Amino acid sequence: MSENFTPDSSLQQQMETFEETCRTADLKLTHQRLEIYRELAKATDHPSAEMLHKRLQKTMPTLSLDTVYRTLTTFEQHHLVKKVQTVDSQARFEAQMVQHHHLICDSCKEIMDFHWNSFDSTPLPADIRQWGTIRNKNVTIHGTCQKCQALKKVKKRT
Repeated sequence: MSENFTPDSSLQQQMETFEETCRTADLKLTHQRLEIYRELAKATDHPSAEMLHKRLQKTMPTLSLDTVYRTLTTFEQHHLVKKVQTVDSQARFEAQMVQHHHLICDSCKEIMDFHWNSFDSTPLPADIRQWGTIRNKNVTIHGTCQKCQALKKVKKRT
């Protein structure tokens, strides 16, 4: 899985929105919170708390894994980040709050974002609309990516 990053201007705008949201929620803007959020906002590989901790250890050697976990939980409670639902026990996170969906490879565990406008614009069935207030609807698709399919074919031949 590779680390991909958002362009600098987009990251700057996302950081400004994050800081404003924290101030509105009376959430202290500590150095640790800013750096954890910045690292998550840069990443498009949906890192786990452990992955974020490892990346941040290079510049913040005293940062504990527990602090990363607690910070991500706080961010999630304030709707600053999303936890990506996977079948694995290790939670994965993203700071991308724009409506999108996920493809997850069962073999390599890579998570890829995708947009599905027709799904997003389709009204919910009447019985679901009567259930209450729907905050979010999204799709997570599980399967095997082309890279892993190709590796399996190579292994079968050998």
